[in-house]
Amino acid sequence: MNKNLSVVGRSVSVRAPGKVNVSLKVGPLRDDGYHSVASVYLAVSLYEEVTATATASDQITVSINPASTLDLDGVDIPLDERNLAYRAAALMAEVSTESTGVHLDILKRVPVAGGMGGGSADAAAALLACNTLWNAGLSREELAELAAELGADVPFALLGGAAVGLGVGDKLTPALAKEPLEWVLVGAGFGLSTPAVFAELDRLRASEGRDVEPPHEVDAAIVQAVRAADPQALSQVLVNDMQRAAISLAPQLKETIGLGESWGALAGIVSGSGPTVALLMPGRGDALEMAERLRHAGMDAQAVHGPVHGARILSDTQRG
Repeated sequence: MNKNLSVVGRSVSVRAPGKVNVSLKVGPLRDDGYHSVASVYLAVSLYEEVTATATASDQITVSINPASTLDLDGVDIPLDERNLAYRAAALMAEVSTESTGVHLDILKRVPVAGGMGGGSADAAAALLACNTLWNAGLSREELAELAAELGADVPFALLGGAAVGLGVGDKLTPALAKEPLEWVLVGAGFGLSTPAVFAELDRLRASEGRDVEPPHEVDAAIVQAVRAADPQALSQVLVNDMQRAAISLAPQLKETIGLGESWGALAGIVSGSGPTVALLMPGRGDALEMAERLRHAGMDAQAVHGPVHGARILSDTQRG
């Protein structure tokens, strides 16, 4: 890193959204240790915020903002090179000629290990923040290429909206959707390791003697329902191959889905690898009412909508 003292003290704040997989088909384990997927991603209005501040040191440091809305007691969030935002800053430093030390302060709202891509949102926000902070001048498409090196969900958090994801989820095709769909997200109060859920899915399939082909496309009816913002149609075609593995590891998720559907959700689904449950609602008022009712029942619930934009700059300030 260079000692570009002219930018020391400058801070750039970026927010990036969490996501719900409204479709997630999973192929067999590949030789490279990954699974091929075919997914429809939907960015939703629950955002992580990362503030990147240029420092005079040569270091990347990370902190979790105390204003984070999550209960993080007992939650292990690494603040070193294991953190995706840290790795994003390190990657940007490699391609920036004006890089400095940087402190990343992360305001967390997306459930940790919740199947909603919160860590990926942090990485996307850090990429955009450091690109701006260090005047790197990378385009959104160039940032997306870097994002793919950090993880399959990071490019989507950068781009947002709705998209079809193939490969390991990093080959994205936008699915233009002008109107929002309304959801209620129900937190589980614990996390699930994505590798552990994939491993459980592989175990379940092996115990059944099932041969699974790699998925090469998504159901056109799902894309059509998202584009039309038709919750009734979408409720009939929601699919997540990971759901049964997540429920196998955390059976209470099935009860949460059943409760939501009995109280008026059109459909419920585990988001990604879980354990967050996403309840699809008929409209905004229904979502607000459902979230309040679930909170009264002692559950962590909030109404969100999607699609929303990907990573966006909130502020760019020079101290002093």
